[in-house]
Amino acid sequence: MKVIKYFSGIILSALIALLAIWLESLLPIHLIGSAVMAMFIGMLLNHFLKSKDIFASGIKFTSKKLLKFAIILLGLSLNITTVLQVGKMSLTVMVFTLLTCFGGGYFIGRALKLNWKLSNLISAGTGICGGSAIAAIASTIDADDDDVAYAMSATFLFDMAMIILFPIMGRAIGMTDEAFGIWAGTAVNDTSSVVAAGYAFSEGAGDFATMVKLTRTLSIIPTVIVFALIQLRLKRKEAQKNSESPEALKANFSIKKIFPWFILGFVAMSAVASCFTIPAEIVSGTKAVSKFLMVSALAAIGLNTSFSSLKKSGIRPMLHGFIISALVVIVALVVEICMGIV
Repeated sequence: MKVIKYFSGIILSALIALLAIWLESLLPIHLIGSAVMAMFIGMLLNHFLKSKDIFASGIKFTSKKLLKFAIILLGLSLNITTVLQVGKMSLTVMVFTLLTCFGGGYFIGRALKLNWKLSNLISAGTGICGGSAIAAIASTIDADDDDVAYAMSATFLFDMAMIILFPIMGRAIGMTDEAFGIWAGTAVNDTSSVVAAGYAFSEGAGDFATMVKLTRTLSIIPTVIVFALIQLRLKRKEAQKNSESPEALKANFSIKKIFPWFILGFVAMSAVASCFTIPAEIVSGTKAVSKFLMVSALAAIGLNTSFSSLKKSGIRPMLHGFIISALVVIVALVVEICMGIV
């Protein structure tokens, strides 16, 4: 009976993922990634499904457990040594863009009166790698599905515009392939959008932008660790506020309990890819499985999110995402100019 209880929700999420991936393959250029499509298809179904009880357990399992497994598998496609060698020129730019996202995002989030989880999910999606970063941080800080949906929506709209505008702006400025690759790789959010913008400029820029983006993806690791520690501190404060004894605090909260184990798996897989020669077919296969599970998880999150709840938040998350994304684009370009890359 337990298997049946999970089966229906997992299958529904997987079917939505297959539909989203198929729809993405029909697009002449990747304006919208399959993960975002899956989330919105899920939200649409949520609106029409009269009862979700039969799917509830499987949807929760897919959005939580399978999502973490997808992040672990993603590590095998990241050869740390190669990525750092190609992306080392972008590290300075990356440091400034991450500081802009999380530093500026903190003050913008407070000014817009967004809760800290939603504000930081938007910042992570903008500063690191779109949906993957949002998923990783959300799993660490126990963010609500609504917050994940807000953050995904806030980042993908800007990405769609950047795919079109980045090549135009790059040519107007007179950027080299390398300079444009660094700019797109550090300032555009989602990986598919980086690839689309990079190759729209030139093949060389596309190759460089992709490797810079992979370097940027590695910042998931320290970022998740930082948020794990923040979450631990907040939980301890809450326990103290509720007058729990020191023994209860020690029993209930420890770094082992709150540290995201799936990030250890992500690092381990990256280490394997860095130390051993993995056949391209295996790497390609695990990356495809990772993407499918990630898209399924976003479909499940969509199934748990309603358009009516999104309306309650209004335009503020979108405004947050737009301001942060615009600042990142400007900061990345200014740093490149100061470094003499442009």
